[in-house]
Amino acid sequence: MSSDQAPVSEGPARQKIDRYLDCLLRWAPKINLTAAATRDSAFDTLVAPVLGAEKLLHGHVIDVGSGNGSPALILAVLRPDLRFTLLEPRAKRWAFLREAAREMGLGNTTALRERSDVYHGDLAATITMRAVGLEPARLRALLEPGGCVLVFGGPDLEGAEALALPGRARVQRQCFT
Repeated sequence: MSSDQAPVSEGPARQKIDRYLDCLLRWAPKINLTAAATRDSAFDTLVAPVLGAEKLLHGHVIDVGSGNGSPALILAVLRPDLRFTLLEPRAKRWAFLREAAREMGLGNTTALRERSDVYHGDLAATITMRAVGLEPARLRALLEPGGCVLVFGGPDLEGAEALALPGRARVQRQCFT
């Protein structure tokens, strides 16, 4: 892990994130999960930009287009008190998410092989997404009243609040009443 990024304390959370990185680097060459080729670059790209966002979560969390597991698996480690549903329609990436969550020992995640527009499970208080390209308003049907969508990366969104995270990353939050 790069020393200039927000630290993940030693202990169970650090061990689970290390297991995530191990799994990611094993699977990535087979199914194109990330361009990051080293542990440090994977940490810098997928873990560090998420650190601090765990404080923005409440209730049931749905991650849309979970793909490589960031931000959902990282947030699930940092918020074991919350329940996470990961939506990923592509079979190989869905299989990766299930395996990574198993290796990490996460009991608070469920990976579903489906798109957000066909999901009919429990509503979320928080939706997260990274590099998906959906407008947050399109996900409103998945939210409880007063729920928020957190968008990691991507262009500025109209009506979204930009928040700085400790690792110099930025997340955009849009809440709906």
